[in-house]
Amino acid sequence: MAQAVRLREEGDHEAARELLLELSRRRPDDPEVAYQTAWVHDALGLEAEAVPFYQRALAGEGLAAEHRLGAFTGFGSTLRVLGRYGEALEVFDRGLAEFPDDPALRVFRAMALYNSGQAREAVGTLLKLLAGTEQVGGYRRAVEYYADHLDETV
Repeated sequence: MAQAVRLREEGDHEAARELLLELSRRRPDDPEVAYQTAWVHDALGLEAEAVPFYQRALAGEGLAAEHRLGAFTGFGSTLRVLGRYGEALEVFDRGLAEFPDDPALRVFRAMALYNSGQAREAVGTLLKLLAGTEQVGGYRRAVEYYADHLDETV
């Protein structure tokens, strides 16, 4: 496993994929192997092939919290790229149930909302995230307000 992760980190995704596929055959119930295998498929642009590995990674217990968060983010993003927006939103919602304060999950969920025709909710989500940063300066309260009142004008 360590060699496969090292290869992936060094950019040799194809060699890492070969090792991880072999590991997946030998250890089909190992959530860490499934997560790493999903990740390498995504890195190679093989999103459809990544899906079952993400499902396996999230199905059981044993995946470290950091990797579980990464699996929710990667899986939801992969489903969004595949045009499976409803499923992506379900994955992001599951992830947010476990990691409610994670900004990356919220950003990727906003993209899936946009893709599913829910632009107002997507923009509101992004405005709420932005309002929590220093970049909005003294406009925080206004940004927070308009996140929920985008259509309001005088």
